[in-house]
Amino acid sequence: MPPPVFRFAPSSNGFLHLGHAYSALLNFESARARGGRLLLRIEDIDATRCRAEFEAAIYEDLGWLGIAWETPVRRQSDHFADYRAALDRLAALGLLYPSFESRAEIAALVKAREADGVWPRDPDGVPLYPGAAKSLPDEERERRLRSGAPFALRLDMDAACRVAGDLAWTERGCGPDGETGDVVARPKAWGDVILARKDTPTSYHLSVVIDDALQGITDVVRGQDLFWSTAVHRLLQNILDLPRPVYRHHDLICDGAGKKLSKSSEATGLRELRARGMTAEEVRRLIGLP
Repeated sequence: MPPPVFRFAPSSNGFLHLGHAYSALLNFESARARGGRLLLRIEDIDATRCRAEFEAAIYEDLGWLGIAWETPVRRQSDHFADYRAALDRLAALGLLYPSFESRAEIAALVKAREADGVWPRDPDGVPLYPGAAKSLPDEERERRLRSGAPFALRLDMDAACRVAGDLAWTERGCGPDGETGDVVARPKAWGDVILARKDTPTSYHLSVVIDDALQGITDVVRGQDLFWSTAVHRLLQNILDLPRPVYRHHDLICDGAGKKLSKSSEATGLRELRARGMTAEEVRRLIGLP
């Protein structure tokens, strides 16, 4: 049996903090304990925020923590063709459509819907897409695309769920309410999620499942904030005939107010802690690792 393959996949849009250290060390030590491999992936699809200096700092911080990974490192920005191929497959199945509303227009639509009652929100608390772009006549849709209008490419969730059928995943960690073992995936809770935009040829949901498949990832170890997103990932894996990893969602490292750490928090940034003289061993104790 081939060895298990783990990955740590930070975004190069800021410096790493204690939460990243916790997740990276869990992946590293899980791989080492099981005789597996650890891969590093740089999630840099956001060209406006991701920078080379942040990527260099990722390598420096991980090395300081004593983490080793295989090379070469996969950068998402080098693989837009892989995501385009996946979008083409979904489009051929009739599962994609463009929506043309701006964020302000969507907010206004949600406000109008909420005037008549509660409008549904996804597990992250974001209102589901309220627009009617799915029902646009083909001629009007093509006219807008030819005009160069901005658009978001959305997954027709109802149609996708009909194609995929019932879904579940194996959870070796736990969800926010203690969910573990065989967890039923409910992707409809996310509505018609965005898989790409005119100026951004992929999204997190799409790129993460394509990257995991192409890198042969068998075990996904990540924070509980992504627990319910796994439903969308299982949906895409099923439709695109991709392998099904095992998942372990771990507790989040939070600040004194109980909020998830942000890359803007200097108090918990690895660079700042190192500059104050803190050692890697002290970081481990700070985040509750032996």
